[in-house]
Amino acid sequence: MLQAAIFDMGGVLVHFSHDRMCQQVGQLCGRSGDDLRRLLLDSGLQWEFERGLLSAEEFHDRIQQTVGRNIPFDALIDAASDIFELNRPIVPILDELRRRKLRLVLLSNTSIWHYQFICKRYDLLDRFDATILSYEVNAIKPEAEIYEAALVAIHCPPQNCFYTDDIPRYVEAGRKFGLDAEVFIDTNRLERQLRARGISFD
Repeated sequence: MLQAAIFDMGGVLVHFSHDRMCQQVGQLCGRSGDDLRRLLLDSGLQWEFERGLLSAEEFHDRIQQTVGRNIPFDALIDAASDIFELNRPIVPILDELRRRKLRLVLLSNTSIWHYQFICKRYDLLDRFDATILSYEVNAIKPEAEIYEAALVAIHCPPQNCFYTDDIPRYVEAGRKFGLDAEVFIDTNRLERQLRARGISFD
């Protein structure tokens, strides 16, 4: 019997675009989107930020040093974060799980900027009982530490917790910790996966 559910954020609860992020930050920095992809993503700088190894101020400084110009702090936050759109069909699914008293836990590789942006724009995350965020636990999926934090947060045996994520290797890592995990494809598939576990949607 399910007692809890873990949801990934980007690619499940919200749609996002790294290309859009690179284009927008590139425009702000006077560089191309391809340049920013190399400087932010390929270099690992973004992942250092999401792992919590860099504060927001340090991340800002590193970008300024990398592009060789001053970048307004708030403008950088907006350019880097205005890349999300709500996956609206998932909202009633979350509401049904809450109605059934399942504990909802967010498990996300994310930065403080992205998390705060989503919190401000949507009320979606208000539905969650606990959040396990990479920048807070200093680990990113599929590393063991972030799943161990999630196991503490679910307040039930792992086999009684459903976990969905759009990245197959993250799902596989969750299964190694005993979670009942499935790859997220779309909300129709998610409903079928939950129906198979006794959650009906009328």
